[in-house]
Amino acid sequence: MNKFTPFFKFCAMSLLVLGLVMAQAQAQSSPVQTIRDSIDQLMSKIEGRHDYFKQHPNELETLVDDNLEDIADFRYIGASVMGRYFRNASPEQRSRFVKTFRKTLIDTYAKGLVTFDYRDLRVLDSQGVSSGDQASVDMEVVATDGQVYPVSYSMREHDGQWKVVNVIVNGINLGLTFRNQFDQAMRNNNRDYDAVINGWSPEVGTDELEQGGDA
Repeated sequence: MNKFTPFFKFCAMSLLVLGLVMAQAQAQSSPVQTIRDSIDQLMSKIEGRHDYFKQHPNELETLVDDNLEDIADFRYIGASVMGRYFRNASPEQRSRFVKTFRKTLIDTYAKGLVTFDYRDLRVLDSQGVSSGDQASVDMEVVATDGQVYPVSYSMREHDGQWKVVNVIVNGINLGLTFRNQFDQAMRNNNRDYDAVINGWSPEVGTDELEQGGDA
């Protein structure tokens, strides 16, 4: 994707925000409270440095990667994106897809991060818990033009730490969208795993993101 809409840039910003604030979540019992307590302090590490990161994109990508290391369960996400094809993939192909998925996603989000202008971040009080080790964190990002973009993070507790396993943005389920993308790529490439992995890049239609959905 060569052109980033403001909404897609929001996706980038919101994912990094979560990575920053959840890095301290191990000792916290509530993901929502962790975000609320940490967001003001940790966002200061990003604010005012957009021009610098535009000139040093590799440093920004490293920052994104480092902050997502402990809070995003990329192995779980990768398996979910591969869906029904995961079982027949070799261990090497599974591992390689996770690495490829992670790198392309971080590269894409980092590019959008430095150009999104927002006015306010609101962590909502509501938190849906489906079981003792699963939770959702809801946020709203208000753009400078007043447009409000909702985001919901699906999380699960793993080894005593909350980790992100999916993101729903403006009603668009990104995990499901990527799974459909992988399925279509497998169909187009006659189920050639290597061809799909080698050609993978996140493809989320900007029109679809702006219009939203009903996840």
